Parts: sequence; structure tokens; C-alpha cells
Amino acid sequence: GQNLSARLDLPLSEKPKAYALFAHCFTCSKNLNAVGNISRAMNRAGIAVLRFDFTGLGESEGDFANTNFSSNVSDLVSAAEFLTKDFTAPAIIIGHSLGGAAVLQAASHLPSVSAIVTIGAPAEPAHVKKLLGTSTQKIEVEGEAGISLAGRPFKIKKQFLDDLEKHKMRKVISGLKKALLIIHSPVDETVGIDNAGQIFEAAKHPKSFISLDHADHLLTNESDSQYVGAVIAAWAGKYLDSPMHEKKHDPADNRIIAHTGNPGYQTEINANGHTLLADEPLSVGGTNTGPTPYDLLVVGLGACTSITLRMYANRKQWPLEAIDVRLKHQKIYAKDCEECNTKDGKVDEIEREIELHGSLDEAQKQRLLEIADRCPVHRTLHSEINVKTKLK
Repeated sequence: GQNLSARLDLPLSEKPKAYALFAHCFTCSKNLNAVGNISRAMNRAGIAVLRFDFTGLGESEGDFANTNFSSNVSDLVSAAEFLTKDFTAPAIIIGHSLGGAAVLQAASHLPSVSAIVTIGAPAEPAHVKKLLGTSTQKIEVEGEAGISLAGRPFKIKKQFLDDLEKHKMRKVISGLKKALLIIHSPVDETVGIDNAGQIFEAAKHPKSFISLDHADHLLTNESDSQYVGAVIAAWAGKYLDSPMHEKKHDPADNRIIAHTGNPGYQTEINANGHTLLADEPLSVGGTNTGPTPYDLLVVGLGACTSITLRMYANRKQWPLEAIDVRLKHQKIYAKDCEECNTKDGKVDEIEREIELHGSLDEAQKQRLLEIADRCPVHRTLHSEINVKTKLK
């Protein structure tokens, strides 16, 4: 009867091709930076991610002292049922640390899941006892003990330890019958790399392993968690090709969506179902993870030029093998532009150089040069543009 708190991260298009369920690490929460980074990286690949807090943690209701590994597995199944009822059944389940052991245990109860991912997961839930150190003796004798993990106080009861011992994972892992990806750092000091080896050995194919060189257990380096998210999305794509998971983009919906979070200027873009990033250079406070908005504007001209020339040459059956278009954008003083009507201030100038490959004669090359100025984006840039803006 207790409510679990969750967050659903959707792709910019709000039309996911699949849903994933994320289980966080022991005593962590859905708001851990690494979990957010992994979710956003998967969003860029068109995958929605539901991340939730286990009972008694984060913003979920309940008393953590009364929970155990079994209740974590039950929470996972409940979260999957929520997705199934209100959205779409999860095709991917991801678990970090003890959450990784929980997704392995829960997988058999989730028929919709075709891909399982563990990140820094223990081979046996009882591994958690090592984190408790000498407190385990006090718990065994007195029935409970207050401990401090990551600077936060928690109460652990003996039933928690007893429940950990009940779960033996090897048989569960060997009977998964689902694709498994194991991600682990060889320098993980919380859950040693030998755990990944044990999980891999117990699992049947298809199974994969990714080594996170230099990463710590909580993936505190943002580049590590971003990498993990991108790898999961790429790997899982192989197991999402069935008609049940495939969702094609609606060509009638030609909106381009740009989303800029906080802090920084990194901007996620969804264009016709395709995702990319825009950013600003380090020199102006950006992180240089993508082209600038002006770069993207010029890219549109370059791509349109190249595609238009290909279309024209194909129609004429000319021996055009390839096209290279090189462009450069800059602001120049209007007085230095002989072709410009504007004579005050600065104007935008785009230099465009076209290289044509193939056995073309001079007449064909000159005709293609003329056609370049007729590409739709070129004509748009030279025509009047009306931008209508409103608040949603």
C-alpha cells in the first residue's frame, strides 16, 4: 500500500521506441547523477527510462529498516507493472550494484524484458554484508544496528541479513534465457571485478561484458556514466528489432525539438526522429560536445547542396562518383561585400567550395555549379523568412 516515487525520462520526441526500467544501487536514489546521465544518454537513442526509489529510500514511502532484497525485487516488479499499465511494458531492465542483483532476480517475472544490464553488480546479494563491516556482528546479536553509509544513517535489521542469505544467484542467472550485458570496472573497490566474472560464467549466451577502465563504483565521472548509457542503448538495439518494440517516426510530425538543460549549453535535438547534440566552444563557457547553432545552419546548406547535386547527376546519368562540400561561416563588414545591398554594420558570409569526383567534362561541372545555387536551403537563405514564436 505504500507509494514509490519515480521519474520517467522520455526522448525529446516523446515517442519512445522502447521503455527501460532502472534499479539504483544500495541506499542510493533515482536522483544519483550517474543514473540521470545514463537515462539521458539512452533518451538520445529513443529509449524512455523509468527510474524509481526503492521502499524507504529517496522520495518513496516506507521504512528502509523493514525492507530487504526480496522487497527490492518486489518493488521492481511493481514498477514494471506500472509501466505496462500506463505506458508500455519494459523491454530493458538495468540495475546498478545491488540493483543489478535485483534485476537478475526479477527478470524471470517480467516476460516483456528481452535485455538485462548490470552495472557493478555483486554475484550474490550477500556481498552487501561486506559493506556493513563489524556492524553485522551487532545486528546478529542485538537484532538491529544503526550504520552510516556514504555519510547517511541507516537502520539495518537481522531480517535483512537473513534475506540476503536466502538468495543464491547462480541458478537464477543460468536460467535467464534473455540477453545479458555485464558492465564493471576493474578498479571497483566496492564490488570487485571478480563478481562480473562469476556472473558472466554462470550466464548462458547471448552475454556480453564491457570493462569500465578507471571508473569508480558510483560512476562519479560524468564521462563514464554518459558512456555507459550510450553503450547500453547501442547494445540493446539488437534486441529491440521485433515488431513489438519497433515504432516508426511519423513523417507528418516534422517538428524539430531542441532541449537545453542546466547548467551549460549542451542542447539535445530531435529532428525527424534522429537525435544529435549542439553546444558552444569551451572559450564561451560551453563543453564542446556538439556543433554550434551556426555550424548546424551551415551544415544544412552543405548537406542540401550535396544531395541536390547527387539527385541532378543521377537524373542526368552523369558519372558523378562523389561530392565534397566545404563551407565556412563568418561575419564581415557590409562595406567589404560587393554583392550585398546592406552597406552598414556587418553581414553574414558563407564561403562554399564544391569538389566533384568522377569523369565529368567542363560543361557538366559548370552546370552542377549552377545547380548548387538552386538547392532548397540555399534558396531559403536568400528568401524572406518569417519566424513565429509563442510560449507554451
